[in-house]
Amino acid sequence: MPGGRLTQQDRHRIAAGLTEGLSYAEIARRLDRPTSTISREIARNGGPGGYRPEQAHRATERRARRGTPAPVRAAGPPDGETEDEIIGMAVRMGLPRMTARVLVELWTSEDGRRTAAELTRRLKVSPASVSVAVGSLIQQGLIRRERDPQRRRDIYVVDDDTWYHSMLTSCRQSLEVAAAAKEAAKKCGLDTPVGRRLAKGGAFLERISTDTLESAERWRNLLS
Repeated sequence: MPGGRLTQQDRHRIAAGLTEGLSYAEIARRLDRPTSTISREIARNGGPGGYRPEQAHRATERRARRGTPAPVRAAGPPDGETEDEIIGMAVRMGLPRMTARVLVELWTSEDGRRTAAELTRRLKVSPASVSVAVGSLIQQGLIRRERDPQRRRDIYVVDDDTWYHSMLTSCRQSLEVAAAAKEAAKKCGLDTPVGRRLAKGGAFLERISTDTLESAERWRNLLS
């Protein structure tokens, strides 16, 4: 494993990896460096949304000339490594990586609010990618859209009620599937193997979804 400081070429490769949406571990593997080296480099130089290789290299040179350590990160939003772990969690929940990046950017922002332009700039992706991601997140109830009439722009928001509304959306969709399964069971015939299978599946999904809705209402106060 190579030692020494990161080179300017290394930093350009890190920036390229962030643009591709690679994990810190994958960037580290490609550079043959420890993941901790990559996460510290990104965290001290603007984070995943603001990392600029040229600026990072100049800042490192200035610190080396002064002989002073990099500034300690103040308490606040998650560092780059933690943020990458949260993105991985969202991906394991079933979200596409780009959609997960947009959601985590909102989750970890101070006020939970970003415009499309801010998301595009901070994530260094195309407006089309952001548009697809926010559309999916709104559909799932994970974020909501507000309109800024003065500037004529949309603002995407994640707030304390996000989990509640997402749960409602998911359960309503499941109830629609349950109803469709029960209707299909009747058409197939409840005395047939297919009909019985569909009827049992629909009944199970309906009961689970109803129980979840009741539980969400009962425990909603935990979000306030």
